[in-house]
Amino acid sequence: MSENENKLVFYRKYRPQKFEEVIGQEHIIGILKNAIKEKRLAHAYLFSGPRGTGKTTIARILARESGCFDEDVIEIDAASQRGIDEARALREAVHILPLRSPYKVYIIDEVHMLTKEAFNALLKTLEEPPKHAIFILATTELSKVPDTVASRTQRFEFSKIGLADIIKELSIIIKAEGIKAEDKALKLIAFFAEGSLRDAENILFQASSLGEATIKEEDVRMLLGAPMSESINKLLKFAFGKNVAELISALDEILEEGADPQLVLRLLLRNIRAIYFLALDAKTENILSHEFSAEEITALKVFAGSGSKIVEFALREIMEASRIKIDDYTAAIPLELALIKIATQQ
Repeated sequence: MSENENKLVFYRKYRPQKFEEVIGQEHIIGILKNAIKEKRLAHAYLFSGPRGTGKTTIARILARESGCFDEDVIEIDAASQRGIDEARALREAVHILPLRSPYKVYIIDEVHMLTKEAFNALLKTLEEPPKHAIFILATTELSKVPDTVASRTQRFEFSKIGLADIIKELSIIIKAEGIKAEDKALKLIAFFAEGSLRDAENILFQASSLGEATIKEEDVRMLLGAPMSESINKLLKFAFGKNVAELISALDEILEEGADPQLVLRLLLRNIRAIYFLALDAKTENILSHEFSAEEITALKVFAGSGSKIVEFALREIMEASRIKIDDYTAAIPLELALIKIATQQ
């Protein structure tokens, strides 16, 4: 592999080239592979779901597996080519036969960004498509795609990729790259990626660029501006211990260091969820091992002794605080209020 290829960000360098390399969307891949095998491809597909879950990647593989060469695969970014002129040009170009493939495949990414007029023009194309044309529409906001357009496609809902799958993929990458990384660092990256493999690969790439011999959990937290696990557990200690003064002091210290309150809420939610499971049944430790290290689980077990009802109350308060829309001035208030409620619960 060339030096330039080695410098590619991981999500590009390790983008799947075959269906078998894709993770987390087995239900979709099975249907598409069967459609190719039986030569029953639809004229239009609609891939919807969260970012970084493989929509565009699977679209490209579908085009390739259907026998299309690169020159007959046209990718359109609807965010930058969203107007009626582009849609009209597409309507005219779609009737031109493919150069050397059985189909011409049009992949329209972020299709929800099209204007109303552009959607109307696209609709006319979808209503009477040439036999050689296949459209694959991808979107992260399905609700913005008109029903008239969606109804003329075969729809697939992509799901977030599970933590275990993301961690497995990251482990493959660091082995291929000759990188060393702590298991808990990979688990934390997977958590912050929120089901997006692309985001996880980007975080890993940034962490690997720090120049450290081994990627540590602390490196990931520093990179993302997240407080250390000890700081989060200190908040939990004071909250469950009903020590309001120390709680507020510890939180102020975290926020003064520049931590994003929403990030603190996410980390609290992660830990309290695990504590709740442990409070309900100690056997859940086996399940949590996919997300936390043994050392972290040992620390969380201490809080599980507060009892499931108290922990459930804490979990609900943190969840509620996470939902509140805030501006920069009031950013910390929902977090402060939630922790104080936990600390003062009777």
